[in-house]
Amino acid sequence: MSIQLEEGFCHRLHNATPNDTELFESSHTVQLLSLKKVGKFTEGVDQPSDRYRVVLSDGTHFIQAMLATQLNDMVLEKHLRRFTVICVERLSCNYVQAKRLLILMAIRVISQEDTKIGDPVSVDGTTLPTPAPEKPQQQPTTKSAVQSSNSSKPAPGNSNAQPSTRSAAKTNWHPIEGLSPYQNNWTIKARVTQKSEMKNYSTKNGEGHLFNVTFMDETGEIRATAFNVVADALYPRLEEGKVYYVSKGKVNLAKKKFSNLTNDYEIGLEKNTEIEECLETTNLPMIKYNFTTVADLHDISKDSTADVIGILKEYSDVTEIPSKASSRMLKKRELTLVDKSGSSVRLTLWGNQAENFSPEEQYPVIAFKGVKVGDFNGRSLGMVSSSIMTQNPDIPESHALRGWYDSGGSDVSFQPQTSTGTYSGGTGGGGFNRSEIKPLLDMKLEANRIPDSDEKPLFFSTRATVMHIRGDNIAYAACETCNKKVIEEGAGWKCEKCDKTWPQPCYRYILSFAVSDHSGQLWFQGFNEVGETIFGRKANEVIEIKDRNDAEYNVLLYQACSKTYNFLLRAKRDSYNDQNRIRYGVSRILELNYKEECQALLDLMETPWGQQGFTGGSEF
Repeated sequence: MSIQLEEGFCHRLHNATPNDTELFESSHTVQLLSLKKVGKFTEGVDQPSDRYRVVLSDGTHFIQAMLATQLNDMVLEKHLRRFTVICVERLSCNYVQAKRLLILMAIRVISQEDTKIGDPVSVDGTTLPTPAPEKPQQQPTTKSAVQSSNSSKPAPGNSNAQPSTRSAAKTNWHPIEGLSPYQNNWTIKARVTQKSEMKNYSTKNGEGHLFNVTFMDETGEIRATAFNVVADALYPRLEEGKVYYVSKGKVNLAKKKFSNLTNDYEIGLEKNTEIEECLETTNLPMIKYNFTTVADLHDISKDSTADVIGILKEYSDVTEIPSKASSRMLKKRELTLVDKSGSSVRLTLWGNQAENFSPEEQYPVIAFKGVKVGDFNGRSLGMVSSSIMTQNPDIPESHALRGWYDSGGSDVSFQPQTSTGTYSGGTGGGGFNRSEIKPLLDMKLEANRIPDSDEKPLFFSTRATVMHIRGDNIAYAACETCNKKVIEEGAGWKCEKCDKTWPQPCYRYILSFAVSDHSGQLWFQGFNEVGETIFGRKANEVIEIKDRNDAEYNVLLYQACSKTYNFLLRAKRDSYNDQNRIRYGVSRILELNYKEECQALLDLMETPWGQQGFTGGSEF
């Protein structure tokens, strides 16, 4: 097949300015004459991504450019090599110290050729680059050297493109992935995707405050931090979602323990840093994701961060747990996410995020940026201060996931990324795991092996039937704000913690009930979420029935029994009335989804265990 390259493209590109949007956004057919990995720029520090320089030919001329790092996989997978013919679908043009920097942002492979097409020459008279790696040039340090650098002339045809004023800098900005400590005169055009709260700190040198933001453009992300007086001045000027021109900051090596970004550098915002809002926001995505499937979370190390997108299968009520570092109570809410990998994972929201969370619809798609990976009895996720959560984002991955779930994904039997524990000095608790369901007798024997001195709980998954519910003390009067017990005082109900008085209490379940399976019987304890699942109504309604009519209340208790549920249990040794015992608290209760249960049994029949005994003929 005869390949026709776009003659004149390199010449047009050589004389283009960053405002030639039509040229940069349209498609062009060219050939790769050279593909070379660029050497590391920071001695002793590995870059998170390699950079590749390419030479593009239109058959008549050739010109140099860089590959955006998101295209590196095309090189690693051998889709790009010497003499490959490609279609350049989008590129960007910037100037760094009066030098043109072309970056290929989106390309498509057309064919693989064995020879060069035509006899191209350079548009500026240079020769093809040699394979020897380039070394970074040291910055000039003397006044004369700076004057010499500032007086250098731009390449032919670029006399009007060199940034010389503040208005010119607005069109000649620098890509984030090209920033390094070796550059001083730069301007980035970037969107603020995350802005932290103002934080206080204390060191041996004194106290202060700071905040940080994440800047993002189409090439990458970088974290920026401001301290004290600078933080006070810049904090109200930066808003999440808006785009800014940023210049005169200091580029340093990133402190990885404070950042979840892959960038090896970060920006220090200083007194002379210039920030100006940009109203032209084209070609700047709202958030840059690098998604990991739920099933692949096992390949990510503990305490690392990941971007995850999934369907919200279910979520819990807000609960409180005591902080390990202090005596204050922390609010949390747990979400269960599923995706096409057939796996599910538990993700925890904390504080205001937990209280304010509300799904936009049933089973929404939620994308998470920079959540922390934990090993809480398997793999779990947690939101941190720099994490970003977006419901139903307008991105291709979200639309694909929505279509998959609505067209049959909801029928999949998902495998949790958490697992239940056996005793080994204490384990963490995860989500309900159907594949590790234990009979009540096995649970009891295993829990009884917990040493008397060990206060760490065990977690189990089990399936059992409710046989009896103690009805004498089924709920307690609670505060509407903190859920603590309130005391009747005069004409109202007072909460000592909140120092508030309510005209009526908000009742919350506190259940003790017996369950049974084929191996035996145990007593479980559960709180509000458990009671609402078992009774199918709020605790206020049940207490109203109990106070009004004992017979109707007894019927309600009877109707709540003889139903089977999946339980996630927390078994812990404690002392009651000077008696040492094992207490089984219900962490989660799930009504049986018989479609999922049947699918799980069918999946089990396909395993070697399910196929044992079948030899192709009758056994009878």
